[in-house]
Amino acid sequence: MSKILTTRRQLLQAGSAAGALATLGFPALVTAQSDKIRIGHLTPLTGFLGPLGEYGTMGIKLAVDEVNQAGGVMGRQLELLTEDSVNPATAASKAQRMFERDGVTCLLGEINSASGLAISQVAARNQKIFINTGGNSDELRGKSCNKFMFHVECANSMYVNTLGRALLEQGMVKGKKWYFLTADYAFGHDLTRVARNFLAAQGGLVAGEDKVPTDATDYSAYLLKIRQAKPDVVISNLAGTQITSFMKQYSEYGLPFAVAGFGFDTALAWGAGADNFVGTWPVPWHHDVDTPTSKAFVAAFMKRHGKPPENQAWGDYTVLKIMAQAMNAVKTTDSLKVVEYFEKGADFDILKSRKGYFRDWDHQLMQQMYTLTPKKKGEARDKWDFLKLGPAVPNANEPLEIIAPTRQENSCSL
Repeated sequence: MSKILTTRRQLLQAGSAAGALATLGFPALVTAQSDKIRIGHLTPLTGFLGPLGEYGTMGIKLAVDEVNQAGGVMGRQLELLTEDSVNPATAASKAQRMFERDGVTCLLGEINSASGLAISQVAARNQKIFINTGGNSDELRGKSCNKFMFHVECANSMYVNTLGRALLEQGMVKGKKWYFLTADYAFGHDLTRVARNFLAAQGGLVAGEDKVPTDATDYSAYLLKIRQAKPDVVISNLAGTQITSFMKQYSEYGLPFAVAGFGFDTALAWGAGADNFVGTWPVPWHHDVDTPTSKAFVAAFMKRHGKPPENQAWGDYTVLKIMAQAMNAVKTTDSLKVVEYFEKGADFDILKSRKGYFRDWDHQLMQQMYTLTPKKKGEARDKWDFLKLGPAVPNANEPLEIIAPTRQENSCSL
């Protein structure tokens, strides 16, 4: 304690001396505060979501470098502080430290919905922006929304509505029996809730459901139950490395039932491999999206990392570019000014054929989504190229909000 007090006393004395020198006409002493704009980034780098967080970190670091090379924000360079969020309690603690000690202007990132909620509460208390890039739960945009939280990641409802269109076209909904495997935490529970509502509204039936612990590695018991239930469709509402493990073991068991999943990241399919990838899955972005800025991002990422970016890399890359555009536009890092800019409907190049914008009432980014299915044998150009990209949803003639949750489905009071 004495050491801390001494240091504080020394700082006060130095400040007084600097003021005296300035009064006498001498230049003020240079303070230790950096002229750089500090950006906080939290994302899981360990556990079942760790592989996705690694891609997110690669994506946001590339974006920071590009912004800095282009002159920075308001002529100032960006400094990125990125850490492993670990779990909700740790994420909240790190968020508070980044705001109080490190002086970050905003927080970006996260994948775990529960951790995202914890970070958003800290951000709201500090009146600083938090933009979520990976948490899907509708609740984050619903009853748990707040003025300072925004979402680049799509909501669970958007995933369900996007994939639901494809399944309807394939005749896999009306009168069909679905068996759910649900990740046993906030994201999985919310996703299955939304998917069940969609299934019921379209005349489908539930054949069964199992909640799967996030640390599960053996799926044999679940697969045996599925074999006995004989559903028309097996629905994976799993997350992270759960999806990779499920795909591998489903392939080993050779079950004949169709597979689909309402939550997905391309890195998890890459982990399973081309021989194990089956089914139809929704994604917010894929490296085959054919736009100039998407191609430039893919090329830059490939040059730096020797592999294509996946959708979490896209999310964290995009959020940094969005934040940089906003601060340049309002010519300040003040969160209230940036919130106002977002809520007035500013649009952003999000590497898709249509620009995105934040809704003013729930702060969800309105955007297109896509579906992925397996390519035919022999069509892959490389070991990452066995996923076939479907058309954008909504299509060019439809409003972007058509796949998003409505006010009735996802009430939010900012």
